[in-house]
Amino acid sequence: MKSISVGVWFLFVVHIKESLQGHHEKRLLNQFFGPGSNYSTMERPVRNESMSHPVFFGLTLQQIMDVDEKNQMLTSTLWITMEWNDYNLVWNASDYGGLSDIRVNPEKVWRPDVLLYNSADENFDNSYHSNVVVYSTGDCVYIPPGIFKSTCKINITWFPFDEQHCTLKFGSWSYDGDKIDLQLKKNEADLQSFMSNGEWELIGAPARRNVITYACCPEPYVDVTFTIIIRRRVLFYVFNLMLPCALISSIALLGFCLPVESGEKLTLGVTILLSLTVFLLLVAESMPATSDAIPLIGTYFTLIMVMTGFSVVLTVIVLNVHFRTADTHIMYPWIRKLLLVWLPAVLRVQRPRSKLKEKKDTKESSCDTCCPKTIANVEKQLTHALSALDLQARSCSLLANVLDLDDRSMVNMRSLSNITVPENRLQHNGHYGRHLTNKTVQKPRCTGVEDILREVRYIANRQRQEDTNDEVANDWKFAAMVLDRLFLWIVVIFTLGFSIGVLMSAPHFQV
Repeated sequence: MKSISVGVWFLFVVHIKESLQGHHEKRLLNQFFGPGSNYSTMERPVRNESMSHPVFFGLTLQQIMDVDEKNQMLTSTLWITMEWNDYNLVWNASDYGGLSDIRVNPEKVWRPDVLLYNSADENFDNSYHSNVVVYSTGDCVYIPPGIFKSTCKINITWFPFDEQHCTLKFGSWSYDGDKIDLQLKKNEADLQSFMSNGEWELIGAPARRNVITYACCPEPYVDVTFTIIIRRRVLFYVFNLMLPCALISSIALLGFCLPVESGEKLTLGVTILLSLTVFLLLVAESMPATSDAIPLIGTYFTLIMVMTGFSVVLTVIVLNVHFRTADTHIMYPWIRKLLLVWLPAVLRVQRPRSKLKEKKDTKESSCDTCCPKTIANVEKQLTHALSALDLQARSCSLLANVLDLDDRSMVNMRSLSNITVPENRLQHNGHYGRHLTNKTVQKPRCTGVEDILREVRYIANRQRQEDTNDEVANDWKFAAMVLDRLFLWIVVIFTLGFSIGVLMSAPHFQV
């Protein structure tokens, strides 16, 4: 029985203690915020109105959610910390059952109207108004979390190797520095609970306190500015934009190694130029429409496009030189010396020789070594035959002219009776005399010999002309090959120079 009474007494005591504890907190809240209290949320909690009330400000960066380059906005998750002292909310904890702190609705107490100056949110203040923790000493702690959208001037000069500095400027909206003295808790934001971002790497978040006197007002205005320093992770852009661009530009270089006879040199260059244009449009879509700066990757793509377009022009020049002939163009001596002698020696380009020509040259050289007398005899006999044929044609033509006499000449010759012709002469020319007497003189037939000689000479001249034209055409083709090699080296050097120069100019070139 005694033990039961002790247990009931113990429960009663515990129950009374709990009710007393709740009663103390209710009594304290009624004392400060009840109907009969004199507390006002409009009153700045200072003992002297001429004093500046200190407010300590801190920031905890939880996550960088998005960086909108096109609209130039930063979206981040923040915890704002504000601490101040309110002398109207001081109590003795021993008088209230050891109660040392209470949680109060922020609408019930005075709190500094600190806002994000460069907010880009529709509601301007998008924080969650959590309770204010009030301690028995009068110290108040207010930590409102929220997702904040702030303006951030994006510098795209070194995109995608860029580093952005986005500021978060906090300050009192209605109190100047003489009324609220905004102080920093730490010289940087709290990053212990920061969640890393896949696109951006957080470098730091330093803070500074600024005191500004505007031209409109003589009072100083205090603000606290946090600078979020983030650096872009470039692995995505390297593998999705820059590497394909480099591969396409290398294919453009291979166009100079393509034979002209394939007919695809110009088509390849134009196709590559269109591909680079598509990649440049993809980059332009993600960039803000600004003329302040040109992104680094845009400069790189533009230079590659210029070099590709220049390679197309050089390809047209090579095609023009390749298809030149002796009938359309003249190869001047200085062009021959430049394109056929000097440049091939510098570029280490050797003129190709066909196997048939090498075989012919080898056969002729061996024949010249073995039987020079036979070749000389053949040439001598051929010369004698052509000379005899030419002499016969000339004699036949001369005889035809001599025998082509008109009728009057025949009559006059027959009327000359005082002329004595030697007998031996008449015997020798008896045949011709009978023809002269009977007027039936016939011309010798020499037309076939002249025609043959004329055709032989025409064929020989035509063959020489064709050999000359073929030699000139081959010279132009070799000159086009030399120009192709020269243009290849020019485009390679300029492309590598532009690529290395542009990429190395980035302040933070790392993958």
